[in-house]
Amino acid sequence: MYELKVEGMTCGGCVRSVTKSVQSVDGNARVDVDLPSGRVRIDSAAQLDAVKNAIEDAGYTVTSATPA
Repeated sequence: MYELKVEGMTCGGCVRSVTKSVQSVDGNARVDVDLPSGRVRIDSAAQLDAVKNAIEDAGYTVTSATPA
């Protein structure tokens, strides 16, 4: 499980985009986005760097990423 702080998310479309980007790395990942706080909790077997890179490739900025 990871918890990330992601900047640039403003709407439901952003939530879908972040979720799809994580699931492109791990199709079984569970993604919970708290839009007001910018926090994204991810339950995934993928490496943290791979998840972070996928979100950044989708156009968002990951300001912190930690195992939760």
